[in-house]
Amino acid sequence: MAEIDYGMSIIDSAASPGTSCGMARALASGSPPKRPAFVSTQVSEARRYFLDLRPRPTRDITVVCGGCERVRADYRVERSTFPYYAIEFVAEGEGQLTLGGREFRLRPGAVFAYGPRVPHLIRTEPARPMLKYYVDFVGLRARQLMDRSPVGPGGFAQVSAPGEIRALFDLVQANSIAEPPFAAALCAALIPVLIHKISEQAVAGSDANPRALATFQRAKRYLEEHADSLKTLEQAARGCGVNLSYLCRLFQRFDRQTPYRFLLRMKMNRAAQLLLDDGLLVKEAAAALDFPDAFTFSRTFKLIFGLSPAAFLQQSQR
Repeated sequence: MAEIDYGMSIIDSAASPGTSCGMARALASGSPPKRPAFVSTQVSEARRYFLDLRPRPTRDITVVCGGCERVRADYRVERSTFPYYAIEFVAEGEGQLTLGGREFRLRPGAVFAYGPRVPHLIRTEPARPMLKYYVDFVGLRARQLMDRSPVGPGGFAQVSAPGEIRALFDLVQANSIAEPPFAAALCAALIPVLIHKISEQAVAGSDANPRALATFQRAKRYLEEHADSLKTLEQAARGCGVNLSYLCRLFQRFDRQTPYRFLLRMKMNRAAQLLLDDGLLVKEAAAALDFPDAFTFSRTFKLIFGLSPAAFLQQSQR
C-alpha cells in the first residue's frame, strides 16, 4: 500500500507475534483490534498498524505501532510523557505544537519527536485539519540515532523534501502487513533510514519560509531534470527563474551542498549511466555532457565518485 486508502475509513491492523493477548483474541474472533489508550479517537479517517504492544527493553529497534490519521477539527492531544519514542510528520493541514515548553507552528513538512518525560501538546487548525503520520518504537540504537539528529526526543524540524519523508512513512506502513516475522524486521530496519533522511532534509531554523522553500524545491527539480544540458550555474538560475546569488542562498539555507556541487553530481550520475549502460567511451561521454575535453570530464568524475572513469568501469566489471 503506497497511499492511505480513505475509502477504508478507520482501519486498525495487527501482527500476531508480540501483540497483547487481548489483541490476539480480537484478531482470532474477527473483530477489530482494540486501540491502545494512547491512540487518539479524535480522527475522521485513519489506517494504523500494531506490531508489538509489549516490547522488551533491548538494544535493537522494535516498532510498536504507527499509522496515518486525518484528525478532526477538535483534535487536541496533551501528554506529560509517553512510553515509547515517537516521530510524527505533518503531510497536510496546519496546527500548533508545544514540545518540551517550546512553541512551533505545524504545516506540511513539519517533523517532530517525543518520548518518555517529554511533555507535548498537539492541536490542529479547525479550518485546516491535519493529515499526519506517526511511528512509535523503542530500543537503545533508536535513541542513539535520534540523539544525533534534529529530531531527538523533544526535537522539531521542517524538511525540504516532504514527499520523500512521506514516501518512507508509507513504506513502513506497507511493510507492516508483511508475513511475520518479516513485518517487524522490515519496519525496524526502516527506522534508521527514516531518521537519516529527516536529518538530511532538515531545514536550518524551525520556521522555514514556505515560499522560499517552494522556490528551492522547484529549482532543485529543474537542475535534476536538465542536468544533461546545463553548462553553467547562470544558465541554471535563469531556467529556475531566479538570479544566481539567490539560487546559491536557497541551497545554503535548505540543503547541505552548493547548487554547483548538486549539478555536478547529477551530471556524473548521468555520466556513469552513459559509460556503464550505454557503453560510451570516456571522450564520448564527455562530449555528450558538454565537457570541453576528456581530461576535465575525468577529473570531475573522480571529484564526485572518488575514482576515475577507467577505474569505475574496471570495478563494475568484476
